[in-house]
Amino acid sequence: MERHRVWVGMAALCGLLAVAAGAFAAHGLKASGDARAVALVETGSQYQMAHALAMLAYAALGWPSRLPLLCWTIGIVLFAFSLYALAFGAPTGIAVITPVGGTAFLAGWAALAWQAFRARG
Repeated sequence: MERHRVWVGMAALCGLLAVAAGAFAAHGLKASGDARAVALVETGSQYQMAHALAMLAYAALGWPSRLPLLCWTIGIVLFAFSLYALAFGAPTGIAVITPVGGTAFLAGWAALAWQAFRARG
């Protein structure tokens, strides 16, 4: 049960950061007039929040495999954080890791589907 509490905590932190990023996009970045930066942060924030909620639900259900949780965490770090970095002026080359994060999101959903379809009971 302890392991699930850690993942619930991770999901909560990811949700908190998603809300903070979205608020920053809506209030701080919009004032700068950089529409591209606003769009990048909003996209990252939306995907981060969706996957934070997925992590929370999955962890709360107490399913045994950590694979979906790991994939979604990797997805958040690579996808959302690379978009945040681009919004703050990181070199455009960092964009090559964004699709890797998207692929990690997909892998997490695939792992969840696999686990659900093979579950007994």
